[in-house]
Amino acid sequence: MITKFYVDTSVFGGYFDPEFEEATGNFFEELRYKRKYILYSELTRNELANAPERVKEFVNSLPEEMFVYIEITDEAL
Repeated sequence: MITKFYVDTSVFGGYFDPEFEEATGNFFEELRYKRKYILYSELTRNELANAPERVKEFVNSLPEEMFVYIEITDEAL
């Protein structure tokens, strides 16, 4: 079974936070190697555009195949 997660942008930043680095590091390693995916939307993309450079570099280092884009529908808005 393939698992998908909608990851808030703070999770990407948590990779660099001493309080959360172990948990988020384990999470992203599991995503890389166990066929789990990150769902993201335009909202996530816009928030990451304003993230610190190291967070953007980290996100860009993740395999593209790890991400699944979801459209923001009128109903969701």
